[in-house]
Amino acid sequence: MRDSLKEKIISVCDKKIQSKRDGVGISFYAFFKNKNDNPELLMEAATWWIMTHKLDHFEKAVKVKSLILDD
Repeated sequence: MRDSLKEKIISVCDKKIQSKRDGVGISFYAFFKNKNDNPELLMEAATWWIMTHKLDHFEKAVKVKSLILDD
């Protein structure tokens, strides 16, 4: 996964955790605008989320951040 996407995921997770605590759930759609303006990047995130890590639709933001930092 490209570094810019990793940085975006970490940033979004940090903001969600800060505002709603460690138990907040997140989906990979949280990293994108409400329009599909970059399908290649969306598929990159979806592949990492669904195929690589077999995550559910919603996962804890702390878990997602940890997976990104471990990759």
